[in-house]
Amino acid sequence: MKYAEELDWLESIDDGPKPFSWRLSPRMIRLFILGSERSDGLDREVAQKWFGDRSFVERSIVTLASDRGLLLIGDPGTGKSWLAELLSAAICRNSTLVVQGTAGTTEDHIKYSWNVSMVIAKGQSRQSMIPSPIMTAMEGGVIGRFEELTRSTSDVQDALISILSEKYVSIPELDEDNIVFAQPGFSIIATANSRDRGVNDLSSALKRRFNFVKIPVVTNKKSEAEIVRFRTEELLRRHQIELDLPPTLLDILLQSFADLRNAAASATSDDEKLESALSTAEQIGVLEDAILHSNFFGDRTLRAQTLAGSLVGSLVRRSPEDLAILNKYWHGVVEPRSKKDGGEWPEFLEGGREAIDTLS
Repeated sequence: MKYAEELDWLESIDDGPKPFSWRLSPRMIRLFILGSERSDGLDREVAQKWFGDRSFVERSIVTLASDRGLLLIGDPGTGKSWLAELLSAAICRNSTLVVQGTAGTTEDHIKYSWNVSMVIAKGQSRQSMIPSPIMTAMEGGVIGRFEELTRSTSDVQDALISILSEKYVSIPELDEDNIVFAQPGFSIIATANSRDRGVNDLSSALKRRFNFVKIPVVTNKKSEAEIVRFRTEELLRRHQIELDLPPTLLDILLQSFADLRNAAASATSDDEKLESALSTAEQIGVLEDAILHSNFFGDRTLRAQTLAGSLVGSLVRRSPEDLAILNKYWHGVVEPRSKKDGGEWPEFLEGGREAIDTLS
């Protein structure tokens, strides 16, 4: 819905070959997700919406065009769900046919259930059946999404095997009209967190029915800055907030996360690592918290002290372990840097100290 007008325009100028009943060609889908360039020769600019290596996007599109399931796997906050949404929106104009995988997800959630009152009144029929988002996607020949696949139990995962291989669902409760066939264009985009490995591992049979695309953590500072700035601008527009994001504060945020990641990489035990994944998504969360706090409880100016307080408040999840890690970082890294570099760092140092003291 958000990009409906842009998608309509792209569809109107798209003369490329389209697999199945896709609304856009693979080249136009890539352009929609990664943004346009001058060499594309378009009359208007198409903004970049997902930041990452174009090969990940291209392989994802090719997988879906080959009629196989797509599994996006990576650490929390790497943009797997966002990429899945964009792909679904571009291919079939519907990114809402979603099943959320949890320990409580059942086979009914990916197949069908029943409207009990209608069954009591008129008996079991296709009218009294409640199709799952996956079954709805099958009937429409569109993309269904399965979030956090490895959080669901093995029997739920196994139910996907026949859907992906046979492309139909049987309804044994009905005597007639008891098979739902997948229409051409149906596929599933699933996501899984690499940190969930070992929770409910995928069977080899299910793995064979997915193409895996691993989304790495963004470590390039320039790319990460673009992602954070893009998401922050969206936040400001959504809340109708007029507030400048000082480049120096963005640099401090990026540097702080880089420092903490390096410390986590060199840690010898889990107690020496923050529980936070220190992902790009968490950076955005820290900045969002600081911006909203500045807007509602400050002078509508983002300051280093507020940013430091938001960072500490967002990353402390275990006490006293996380507090001790951040306290060590503030004394060992932020304090020397504030003396050496000056600028906004002294205020950032003070704000972090106050937040740590308050939480202690």
